[in-house]
Formats: sequence, structure tokens, C-alpha cells
Amino acid sequence: MDEVLADPIKKFIQLYHRDYGIPLDLKIDAGNEIYHHIPEHINNKWFDYINEKGFFRDLELIEGSVDAVKKLQEKHEIYIVSAAMEFPNSLEDKYHWLAEHFPFISWKNIIFCGEKIVNTDVMIDDRAKNFIDFKGRTLLFTSPHNLLLTDYERVDTWEQVLNKLM
Repeated sequence: MDEVLADPIKKFIQLYHRDYGIPLDLKIDAGNEIYHHIPEHINNKWFDYINEKGFFRDLELIEGSVDAVKKLQEKHEIYIVSAAMEFPNSLEDKYHWLAEHFPFISWKNIIFCGEKIVNTDVMIDDRAKNFIDFKGRTLLFTSPHNLLLTDYERVDTWEQVLNKLM
């Protein structure tokens, strides 16, 4: 969900700027996480933000995600899988965010878990760690932290996802 359907990076940057006046650029060096660009004395603040109730409720959509998922749903059974258990305060936020932006996805097709142990034909994710032991086709959705990875079929946009899967 995060960095595939929803954009937490933009919100992190906005919150850092609000709280510390630090102008962070949306361009994050390839292979780095956002916290690699934060001054050391406040480096763990991202963890506070992500654990706050409400952090995930108003994330911006990744461009093209809603229309693409609707089109994919015409030919495929779609599941939204999120490792939300890592951040327990995110559960309700993520559920309501999905209900608002993806109301055509049944609650029965939303899976909040710890590890993404799913048996599907295709997994679209920004984290290659979620592809370990996955037997289906993997599509690595581009995010700054995964730009140096070359072992996976990559997609940069939802339009590219549609071109590959439709």
C-alpha cells in the first residue's frame, strides 16, 4: 500500500519541514531511505511520525493508482496487502483511507499482516524483502530506496503496471 498506492514520503517531508524548518528535497538519493537525509540528532523522528494515530489517514494517492486498480479489477481479483501490523496505529487509518479512495475493493480483499505471506499470481510492491519466497510474478514499484535493485521486473508508474498486466 505505502509507496505503491499511498505516498508517505511526501508527508514525512512536510512534517519535518513543519517541525524543524528543514527543507528536504523530494529527490532522495538512489538506494537511500528518507532517514538517510535527516540530521542525526532528529533522525528517529520519522519513527515517531509513522507511529502517530492519523499519520496514514490522509496520505496522498500515488498518481494513477485508483484508475489502474479499477481497470485491473475488471480482469483480476485484487487484494490489498499491507504489513500494517508493524505500526498498529496504522490499522484503522489504512482501512479508512482504502475505503475512501478504493471503495470498490471489498473489505474481504484487504489483508493487514506482519509479513506478506500471500499466494497470488502477481505481487506489486516497493520492498523487495516482500518477494522472498513469493512464487508468483513480482513487479517492483519504483521508490527511492529501491532504485539500485536490478534483480526484479520494475514498474515506475501505474500506467506501466497496466501495460504489463492487461
